[in-house]
Amino acid sequence: MSAQGAEGDGKVAEGRILALVAAVQFINILDFMMVMPLGPDFARQLGISTSHIGYVGGAYTAAAAVSGLVGALFLDRFDRRSALVLSMLGLALGTAAGAFARGLPSLMLARVLAGAFGGPATSVSLSIVADVVPPQRRGKAMGWVMSAFSVASVLGVPAGLELARRGTFRTPFLAVAGLGLAVTVLAFVLLPSMRGHLAERRAQPAFAEIFARPLVRRSLALTAMLNVAGFVLIPNIAGYVQLNLGYPRARLGLLYLCGGIASFLTLRVTGRLVDQRGSTWVARNATVLLAFTIVAGFVVNPPWLPVTLLFILFMTAMSARNVSASTLTSLVPLAAERARFTSMQSSVQHLAAASGAFLSAQVLSARPDGQLVGMARVATMSVLLTITLPLLFQAVEREARA
Repeated sequence: MSAQGAEGDGKVAEGRILALVAAVQFINILDFMMVMPLGPDFARQLGISTSHIGYVGGAYTAAAAVSGLVGALFLDRFDRRSALVLSMLGLALGTAAGAFARGLPSLMLARVLAGAFGGPATSVSLSIVADVVPPQRRGKAMGWVMSAFSVASVLGVPAGLELARRGTFRTPFLAVAGLGLAVTVLAFVLLPSMRGHLAERRAQPAFAEIFARPLVRRSLALTAMLNVAGFVLIPNIAGYVQLNLGYPRARLGLLYLCGGIASFLTLRVTGRLVDQRGSTWVARNATVLLAFTIVAGFVVNPPWLPVTLLFILFMTAMSARNVSASTLTSLVPLAAERARFTSMQSSVQHLAAASGAFLSAQVLSARPDGQLVGMARVATMSVLLTITLPLLFQAVEREARA
């Protein structure tokens, strides 16, 4: 076979792997994302206070944090394909369990089960991307894989909201579980065995040795701050725009469609910008936009922005910041420790997200009509945390590229 033909086959294989990883990310992100806009629906049908919606999102992320920490101890010892298939199977079963919830405790238990497998699924899938794509093209690849977030917003969340409107909040749980099983089968059939990292087992440092590195700790601090800042606000957005700002429930799917399209376009552009200008440059500009959007939409009352524009700007800024962070932190670990590092990172990410969600549930309260009280305080906390991020980006990028 000619060198050109071998290179072409390599690109086809890489493209197929990235497509499957994107499908895994789509299911994982959709499973998590759909719960937040469905919050007012299951709150009404299960008799849950709207101010407690954050607990449901926090249950998933707390479980994902614990499973990520456990996975960091051993995930690099297994074939990437086997680890991914097992994680996706558990995620699908946990999602299906949400359809049989009868109240807040049982719904939280189902989300704990989903999160326990969703955390490792994210870790292994991002490790696969870092295994097959060299650093000089990784920003573009991460942008492509993370476009699953946009597809979940454009197609998945509106479809889930429509299913819930036509049926009950249980219907989208069953639909996503079915899709998850289908992707699990595709991953088992189409993904090649990925054991290259096992050849470097002798060079693998201990878990404590990885965590002891200053660069690793700074990277994890960046991940933690980014997720606390986001998830102190995110779980409550759907309830706030419906109950406080009067946005119609029937048009909520359209809101996620517009935000998802903006996110998709942003990821396609910012992935290349990260490769060209660096993660810090992109994150700094995204932070300015995000801080303005949060203040204009959630701190001031009445908001300075219409709901649709508010949502588009929020999704745009979050997408740019997230692809910057994912690309930057992919430079931190060595190949032989990549799954353990990303599992450790996933644990921190989900623990921080759970902390933000639980914190918001403590700060917020609900009036008898369901309107949220205290949103300005929650949004102010999000802004104060957000503006610290560029300094963390700069510190991590300077050392990682050195």
